[in-house]
Amino acid sequence: MKQNRLGLITLIFITIATVLGVLKDFDILAVPDNVMMAVRWILAVELFIYAVVKKNLTTWILVCMIFGVFIGIDYPHVAIALQPLSKGFIKLVKTIVGPILFATLVYGIAGHSDLKQVGRMAWKSMLYFYCATTLALFIGLAAINISHAGVGVNIQNMPHNELPKPVKDLTDESILQSLPDSIHWLYKTLAFFRNVFPENIAKSIYDAQILQIVIFSVIFGVGLAMVDEKKRKPMVDFCESLSETMFKFTNVIMYFAPIGVGAAMAYTVGHMGVDILKHLFMLVATLYVALLAFILIVLLPVALYIKLPILKFINAIKEPVSIAFATTSSDAALPKAMSAMEKFGVPRKIVSFVIPTGYSFNLDGTTLYLSLAAIFVAQAAGMHLSFGDQLLIVFTLMITSKGVAAIPRASLIILIATADQFGLPTFIIAAILGVDELMDMGRTSLNVIGNCLATVVIAKWEGEYNPDYEAPTEA
Repeated sequence: MKQNRLGLITLIFITIATVLGVLKDFDILAVPDNVMMAVRWILAVELFIYAVVKKNLTTWILVCMIFGVFIGIDYPHVAIALQPLSKGFIKLVKTIVGPILFATLVYGIAGHSDLKQVGRMAWKSMLYFYCATTLALFIGLAAINISHAGVGVNIQNMPHNELPKPVKDLTDESILQSLPDSIHWLYKTLAFFRNVFPENIAKSIYDAQILQIVIFSVIFGVGLAMVDEKKRKPMVDFCESLSETMFKFTNVIMYFAPIGVGAAMAYTVGHMGVDILKHLFMLVATLYVALLAFILIVLLPVALYIKLPILKFINAIKEPVSIAFATTSSDAALPKAMSAMEKFGVPRKIVSFVIPTGYSFNLDGTTLYLSLAAIFVAQAAGMHLSFGDQLLIVFTLMITSKGVAAIPRASLIILIATADQFGLPTFIIAAILGVDELMDMGRTSLNVIGNCLATVVIAKWEGEYNPDYEAPTEA
């Protein structure tokens, strides 16, 4: 009751601050700056009390994001001085790239080495996963190219020495000069494939060359799957332990997220002014429209094609989806999602294979977000990417997004690494951090919806869906 009352008071303060801000911005009411500043910091105190009472990481992230906006508006020099905190958070996240990709990919391949046992279910699941996530990537690409949410962002006030300069291979440049223009595309395409192979895996991890890490991990996993059980098991167990450890490592880092997000927002607003928020919330709106489009264009037709009882399905998944939305973690929703789909009539053997596998290979919301966010970064930086360049980024994300962990803000790892690889300015991602929590809620919810639907698709494909099945009641 106390929390509800405090929440209502907080909502009233937010409403008053918003109304005053709108009246001032549109010159409807001349509100003195000192009055606006007082209102902002009274609201800040109220939000702080609310966060202390809620004791929730998501609440703290959202509250610190608002704190960052207020500091950026009222104390821009202090806001700029907070930049090392946001950069420190990004550096912490980047340390996870190599270990988590290696562990999850190797365990995913070698841990299911008996592919004859899973048989048709394996290739059918993988085919469905890759089709769904590929469509998600292209819908995200289309959405950001339609909305142009990043176009017009003023980055002139940002330190330009942070912009990474793409390194040109002198050998490639000389060869290209000797070839006719009509053949350049072929050489560049083959050079791209050449560069995805690692020369030294330690160097690839150090340089955060994510595609090279993925290629090495896949080949390592295939090789490990070919080893006899006695020698394979210790390495598989090690990779499982390493992946679990890295998940916990990420969870620990996320306790620093409120500070990193608040500092990122403060720095962004302090450097560029509050106008940047218009573009960031355009990005959020673009993502949610794209997520809805994916449901209507991809998931709904699939559901209608397999004659899914849609209302019953919605009722079955509403609890795991609510958990995913609130926690921004697919893992938190996993137990409920599996039990819900079993009660829905999908056999346990299919549920236990499809949903866990989908958590690595079928993150529809995350893959859609990655293509959208990558192009947003390029638009904000004023970098013109041809359709071919965008397709290359999508192709890279098509591979790398399959190793994304189903934990809060894990997609940030892939986004930063991909931006590094294509010479996109990673400092703009610090601005995205400010609203990443809002986007993570939507994309994580879609991840769960997509994986739940996938179990029904595979069950129908196998002819084993039983809508009249009654799962045993838990003791």
